Amino acid sequence: MRLVIFEWLVTLSLFGLLARLVAVQVIDHDYYQTLARENRIKLIKIPADRGVIYDRLGKPLDRNAPEGRDYLLAEAGSNVLGYTGEGDQEIEGRDGLEKFYDERLKGEAGGILVETDTNGKVIREIGRSEPQPGENLTTTLDAGLQQKAYELLSGRKGALIASDPQSGEILALVSSPGFKPGAIEKYLNDPDLPLFNRAISGAYPPGSTFKLVTATAALEENKINAATQIEDTGVINIGPYSYSNWYFTQYGRTEGSINIVAAIKRSNDIFFYRLGEALGIRALADWAKWFGLGNQTGIDLPGEAAGAMPDPEWKQAVRKENWFLGDTLIAAIGQGDILMTPLQVNQMTGVIASAGQWCRPHLVSAKGGSASGRDYCRQLDINPETIKLITEGMVQVTQAGGTAWPFFNFSVSVAGKTGTAEYGDKTSAKGGLTHAWFTAFAPADNPNIVVTVLLEGAGEGSYEAAPVAKDLLSYWFSRQ
Repeated sequence: MRLVIFEWLVTLSLFGLLARLVAVQVIDHDYYQTLARENRIKLIKIPADRGVIYDRLGKPLDRNAPEGRDYLLAEAGSNVLGYTGEGDQEIEGRDGLEKFYDERLKGEAGGILVETDTNGKVIREIGRSEPQPGENLTTTLDAGLQQKAYELLSGRKGALIASDPQSGEILALVSSPGFKPGAIEKYLNDPDLPLFNRAISGAYPPGSTFKLVTATAALEENKINAATQIEDTGVINIGPYSYSNWYFTQYGRTEGSINIVAAIKRSNDIFFYRLGEALGIRALADWAKWFGLGNQTGIDLPGEAAGAMPDPEWKQAVRKENWFLGDTLIAAIGQGDILMTPLQVNQMTGVIASAGQWCRPHLVSAKGGSASGRDYCRQLDINPETIKLITEGMVQVTQAGGTAWPFFNFSVSVAGKTGTAEYGDKTSAKGGLTHAWFTAFAPADNPNIVVTVLLEGAGEGSYEAAPVAKDLLSYWFSRQ
């Protein structure tokens, strides 16, 4: 009898479970469909926290705040970190690292599915999905160096970049003036263009900094060697055109017969005109492109410019004009139509500093990348003797008799190159203006930093840009 009763109880339980399943699948299904039609089931979105961006030492560069993203470096980090804004569905990166790494930083939003009454009041929670925070990013930046670099530019239009020549890691990247990331609207029509990243998007004539490429090309193509002497005549005349050395133009003096080391030390234009003449534009352009000119470096930031390395085909296509010997001469000293970004000049300098390596500049190392950063570098197969001669000339630039007088008696051996780049129409009201450049690496015998300074329309590189680089290097080595 007990067995019969037990069998009946089991049977009734099974019928009860079946009835509940039918109710859920059929009756409740209609109920939930009705709720949905009446807009009584709603999804309340739970935004995900964006990942935090850190410097190389683990110092946070931004953070999430109730009112939005809070940038701890303010204007000093604005053009490299970027900013965020409201997208269609969520907060999104609008510039800088915030934009480039938006997919990694933004995370995945969660949500709460709720039932509401006809007045929209929540009756009950049906389901919940927790948000997944974005990935934190550790950058190659040094927050202290970044802040110092911005302070040294003092609001002047320009850019300053510091990098590790052995890996391509960017230690500081500043464009000036900067902006406050929380007040973008006020800068949209600012004539000083604070939203424009001059460090990677500004393309300028490089002036005498380009002589590093010309020297490399002439030595590698065996047009000169360490013993080659060229007479400084003060001026070269080609038909009705004259091409003079800066020293002759300013002081009416010449420097006699000089070799490649002395030519770099004194930034002698006559010597480099002759190198351009010996090389020809095609060999010079090929070497410039081998250094990366005319192509983006591939830095992990949006909006990078490629620069320009003109040659006969370029001039015919762009200007509808033929190429002349004079075009080659001025190209050899970094003038004419050559354009480089401050980042490209920094990278060019890094090739010499790293004994011939071309390292892709980067701000965030790839996942699983080597700790040394060598994954970003490739050898350009430049003869070590070429690197040695150019480095010797650059060291002498910063010593007595060189063009970088602010570095005379500097505590650390520095290899540098000044640049004073003419731009604009000399016959116009703004003619005769020059950009000030200085690019260098230190210590000269075992470099751990490359610094490049550009100041728009500021004058001579030795007087304007070199002191900025000196102060930044002083700060850098004071912490070593």
